[in-house]
Amino acid sequence: MERKMKNYKLITLLAVFSVGIWSADNEIYVDQAGATLNLDLEQLGSGNIIGGLQSTIGSLTPLDLDGATMTLDINQIGSSNTFLGDILADNFTGFFEFDGDSNDFNIQVDPTNTYGADGSDFNIDVTGDSNDFTLNVGTTALASALDLDWIINGSNNTFDFDINYDSGTSYVDVDGDSNNVTFDGSGYATGYFYLDQTGSSRTFNIQQMSTLDNDWLKIISTGSSGTVCVIQNDGGTTTGC
Repeated sequence: MERKMKNYKLITLLAVFSVGIWSADNEIYVDQAGATLNLDLEQLGSGNIIGGLQSTIGSLTPLDLDGATMTLDINQIGSSNTFLGDILADNFTGFFEFDGDSNDFNIQVDPTNTYGADGSDFNIDVTGDSNDFTLNVGTTALASALDLDWIINGSNNTFDFDINYDSGTSYVDVDGDSNNVTFDGSGYATGYFYLDQTGSSRTFNIQQMSTLDNDWLKIISTGSSGTVCVIQNDGGTTTGC
């Protein structure tokens, strides 16, 4: 069977990176295991993909990083790019830069509770319109010492955060129109969430549900219309926005 490949990247760390199975402009497929990792990936152009080794035509699986200490630097410059990843790590530092429109970013940190997702530091810079971002941290168990920083410039972007943490800080800076931010923070204690938004037609749905009921929230918002819903409740229960 003939296989078309465009700017195909094949890389080996401690495992194997895959072949061009998605028919995108640039494709990187990663399955990495090891105690310490420094990984730097950059893609320029449109229709780029970063995913996992088990991906097949029409079905993208997550990039899989498994290790105790990791530093990850991802740059996708262009439109209609996709990043899908599962990160199983303790002491994780991530730098993500996305510049373009209609990109899709989806990441889970320690979804199987292998390391506890402690000591995570995310630095994410987004420029562009109509992007969709989903971040889940501590999917099945508490993550501690989380530092999350987002800088967003553009319109009609959607951001969905689901954070299960103990002692975490989340800072989100949004500059643009008609952006949608959903934040669900749960855990044992001390969740800090800071949102600075400039633009029109704002919509925020923010829930903080730590067991000890000592969450902290600050919102600075400039806009002409929209809905802001905030729920703070101990015990991890809520009626929803």
